[in-house]
Amino acid sequence: MRPNWNISLFHYRNQGADYGRILVGLQVPESEAEEFAQFLTTLGYPYVEETANPVYRTFLQS
Repeated sequence: MRPNWNISLFHYRNQGADYGRILVGLQVPESEAEEFAQFLTTLGYPYVEETANPVYRTFLQS
């Protein structure tokens, strides 16, 4: 993770299962979007991009 990428939101939820769900908000310069996508791929964890989600746009996007 690059030093200029800002973790602006972190939420962990586990309801007694053997897995948890994590919500992470990251601020990444648009010029580094490709590098960020590559970073996510190298993590090896499944993820969902929620930037275009209408609920996110309504409640979380500034």
